[in-house]
Amino acid sequence: MTRKSMLAIGIISVSVVVLAGTAISAQDKYSLKSPSGIAFSDFRGYEDWAVVSSARTDEVLKVIVANPTMIEAYKAGVPDNGQPFPDGSKIVKLQWKPKKSTEAPFVVDVPDVFTQAFVIEKDSKRFPKSGGWGYALFNYEAASDKFTADPSPSDCGHACHVAVKAKDHIFHPYQKR
Repeated sequence: MTRKSMLAIGIISVSVVVLAGTAISAQDKYSLKSPSGIAFSDFRGYEDWAVVSSARTDEVLKVIVANPTMIEAYKAGVPDNGQPFPDGSKIVKLQWKPKKSTEAPFVVDVPDVFTQAFVIEKDSKRFPKSGGWGYALFNYEAASDKFTADPSPSDCGHACHVAVKAKDHIFHPYQKR
């Protein structure tokens, strides 16, 4: 083998190792699992789900989206018709820190830094003690562009959702459009 051939093989080998290392180090948020056992991968595609509602607290702007199963149930009248959401229903509260718009000619808060995805899924067999709903929180760190599963127990979701038990534990109605 010539010296040039060995050099070329060496360069190609190093390039492959670098590319493989970069691919491995890139985070796959869908590999995360919460302490309650809810996998982020169960919510794959949430970025394109239909909007249910929005909400605002002093600290957070929220957009609430739901999967097609839950949207169909909403459109059929659930929970106002007294029926529960079917198993397989999933909802995500996407949460941002707000900021004042510097572009709008009026005072309006707009999303600034994305902070969390609070996920909720209906599976009566897996979550019988919480009305069939499982809850998990995935935090987002903008500086590192990474998600992490929140280590705190997410069953607090059920405790605060008891106030809307008659609405199958869901706060947000499907808003009129």
